[in-house]
Amino acid sequence: MDIKEIQNLIKFVAKSGASEVKLEMEDIKITIRTGSDKTETTIVQAAPIPNMHQAAAPVATQITVPVDSNVNTESNESKYITVKSPIIGTFYRKPSPDKPNFVEVGTAINVGDTVCVIEAMKLFNEIESEVSGKIVKVLVDDSSPVEFDQPLFLVDPS
Repeated sequence: MDIKEIQNLIKFVAKSGASEVKLEMEDIKITIRTGSDKTETTIVQAAPIPNMHQAAAPVATQITVPVDSNVNTESNESKYITVKSPIIGTFYRKPSPDKPNFVEVGTAINVGDTVCVIEAMKLFNEIESEVSGKIVKVLVDDSSPVEFDQPLFLVDPS
């Protein structure tokens, strides 16, 4: 199970309203507990034995990750649409240092307009808007690292 599948599971559980979900597979155990103010995920995974000549049981590693229960990362104003990062990488507001920003607050955008660039593994990926509207807020600083599904911009579709 990869990190993307775990993130999707956490979001699904938080949205479902379940108080606790346990998932056990051959080499991994995941417990997700939701409360009134936070969601907590515990992942227990069997680690390989460093020296294969020893006859010992696998060592279990446990990671507890607090996660905001508010999975919907949109602004308090529900009329805004959030443009999110489709990949992990470094966020850039302009195509090159000597060029102007793709968009500013107040810029009108259409579906397919480039709003930023995200560099991942030396590849510069142009991120296109999937909505039309006006940029209300830029949520990430230029040259900052971003995660998958991290909010980048708020757009007013009206």
